[in-house]
Amino acid sequence: MDEHELFRAGLRAALDESDTLDFAGEAATGAEAEDALSFLTPAADVVLLDLERSDDRGVDALRGIASGTEPPPGVLVVSAAEDDDLVVAALRAGARGYMLKSSSQRELRWAVHIVAGGGAVFSPEIAARLGAYFSAVHELPSRAAFPELTNRQREILDLIARGYDNRRIARELVLAEKTVRNHISQLFTKLQVADRTAAAVRAKDAGLGL
Repeated sequence: MDEHELFRAGLRAALDESDTLDFAGEAATGAEAEDALSFLTPAADVVLLDLERSDDRGVDALRGIASGTEPPPGVLVVSAAEDDDLVVAALRAGARGYMLKSSSQRELRWAVHIVAGGGAVFSPEIAARLGAYFSAVHELPSRAAFPELTNRQREILDLIARGYDNRRIARELVLAEKTVRNHISQLFTKLQVADRTAAAVRAKDAGLGL
C-alpha cells in the first residue's frame, strides 16, 4: 500500500468515526473522482481532494468537480504542499478550503463540517501564508495607466513584465493557454507593440511587473 492509499485509509477511518458524516466513496485520481461523482445519488456535499506541487491536472480536476454538478459539492483540498501558487490556484479553481495532511483527524472532520455548511476553512499555516501572500500582492496601477486595456489584459501585461511565459500566466490566472494568447494578441494591438519585450518595457515604465 503506497502513502496515498495509506492516507486515504486513515482519512476514511476518521470520517467513519463521525455519526454525522456518511462516506460515499473514494478515487485514486481526480478524473476518477469526477466520474464517480456523476453517478452518486444523492450528490456528494463535500469532496476531499489531494493536490501535489505543480499539479496542473489536479487543479483541472478540482475545477471540473467544483462546477460539474448542480448544486456543486464543496471541495476541500487536503495536501502536504504549502506552495503559495498551488494554494491560490486551488482557490481560484473553486476550492472552499485547504487543510494540510498533518492536521489531526478531529481537525479534518471539523473542516468537512465547515465546508458542508457552506463555509471556508484553512489550516492555520495556510491561513498565515494566504495573509502574507495577499498583503504582498503588487497593486496594479490605476486604469488611467492603460485605459485601453481590460482588467484581464492589464493582469496579463503585469505578468508579462514579470517574465512569465504563456503557460505560467495561464496557470496563475486559471485560464486556457489559447485564451492567454488571444488576450496577448489584443493587448499588443492596443499598445501598438510588436513583441513581449516591448510590451514589458511599456508595462515597467508604468509601474507593472515590480
